[in-house]
Amino acid sequence: MIVITNPIAIENEINTIHALFECGLELLHVRKPNYSVGELRLFLSKVNPEFRSRLVLHQQHQVANEFGIHRIHFTESARAALDLESTNNNDGFIKSTSIHTMADFNQLDGCFEYAFLSPIYQSISKPDYKSDLDAVKAIAQRTNYNSKLVALGGISIENIAKTYQLGFNDVALLGSIWNSNQPIQNFKLCQKIVHLY
Repeated sequence: MIVITNPIAIENEINTIHALFECGLELLHVRKPNYSVGELRLFLSKVNPEFRSRLVLHQQHQVANEFGIHRIHFTESARAALDLESTNNNDGFIKSTSIHTMADFNQLDGCFEYAFLSPIYQSISKPDYKSDLDAVKAIAQRTNYNSKLVALGGISIENIAKTYQLGFNDVALLGSIWNSNQPIQNFKLCQKIVHLY
């Protein structure tokens, strides 16, 4: 199970991040699209060094080594601009990416460990962001088994089990953590369900 940061700073964010890791969070995607390099450095410097190897950077990849981060994520546009020949697996980074169609997932280069397919359900963090994706149909069209398929968008306690049953390899949480008054309790409830799969 993966958690993605809220795009903007929120109260008690670093304490919540530490608590999530202490509860067993495997990976935290740091997605702060409007942060400058300096703001991102400040944010990362507050994360306990023992947890930094479990961070995945969405932006400002150039600061990854400075913080002992070995995972980087590419948006669709960043992936399109990526020279896979020169970066493939020679840079030492574990890569992930975002996609919005199964056709794009099926054509992914093998250097991507996993990809977020979104939105699966109506978004929790963006109420106007509805899903047009037919997940059952999309899963039936899957031909890429080199990369893991991670469900994103509207993932909650109510639908995690269904999501795994559809055939997704993993889930990513955003709104169900950061839009909650009880983010840690929500995480633990989701974690219990995930452990059944």
